[in-house]
Amino acid sequence: MVLKFRMVSDEVDGFLREYEIDSEATFLDLCKVILESCGYPDDQMTSFYVCNDEWERGEQITREDMGTSAADTDIFVMGRVALGDFIEDKGQKLEFVFDPFSERSFFLNVREILTGQDLKRAVVKRVRGDAPIHIAELGLSAPVAQKVTPIAEDEEELFTAVDFDDEDFDPEGFEISQAPY
Repeated sequence: MVLKFRMVSDEVDGFLREYEIDSEATFLDLCKVILESCGYPDDQMTSFYVCNDEWERGEQITREDMGTSAADTDIFVMGRVALGDFIEDKGQKLEFVFDPFSERSFFLNVREILTGQDLKRAVVKRVRGDAPIHIAELGLSAPVAQKVTPIAEDEEELFTAVDFDDEDFDPEGFEISQAPY
């Protein structure tokens, strides 16, 4: 069975990709064709969410097993899950998170299901518009080294507690359980 997907972005007007992929292909296969068609490197912790008709997230399919501690939580890994395991109907919605740190996503919709057909590899059928800027292009893919300026001797006294009195310290005012966040 062949699945036809349409993918859009809420960041870039006019951006569109359409794919055809076999239902026996894995979510990892779909991930790779998406990244390639957008010109993105394959170096981020991406994931898919199976969504309902209102785009509310359901099951998550991750790039790798993150080892959640909850015993009642099923873990689905892209390379081990076939698309057909979660996609059975035309109109099925998926969210593909390509930038997990900023929660940037693409939205996929199954446009058509072709029964009695199969594909050996995914096909990009339509490309329109430029993909949103990727995280690496924003300069956020690696930590930025910053120059550290040593404290001058005349500023050192600002960071020393010369007049600190232990009796003035109120430990109840610093309880973590009372943090506002």
